Amino acid sequence: MIYNLDKINEMAEGDEDFITSVISVFLEEVPEDLEGLEKAINGKDYENIYKLAHKIKPNVDILGMEQTRAKALEIETLGKTTGSMEEIEAKFPILKKDVLQVVAELKNDFNL
Repeated sequence: MIYNLDKINEMAEGDEDFITSVISVFLEEVPEDLEGLEKAINGKDYENIYKLAHKIKPNVDILGMEQTRAKALEIETLGKTTGSMEEIEAKFPILKKDVLQVVAELKNDFNL
């Protein structure tokens, strides 16, 4: 398991509906953002690389995915500074793998 619910549980204060809501939003938004990020990378669209990585970052952070958050931050920074596209292309598969793994785990763990 590469996610943990510590941050969400702290915010939820025992409210199971809140937890399910946060998970549902993650499952709805993050795969779409990830797909958009992949298209932006393929199109060498630095502005959207920056925007989408920036949007993904807090979503993985709330699930305690520190390494994934760090990867999103690296991609975000490279997008903002129009850094090395090769570096972005090298980092993205790791981000994608982690996000897709968590999406599968959350769907399974929460029956969503």
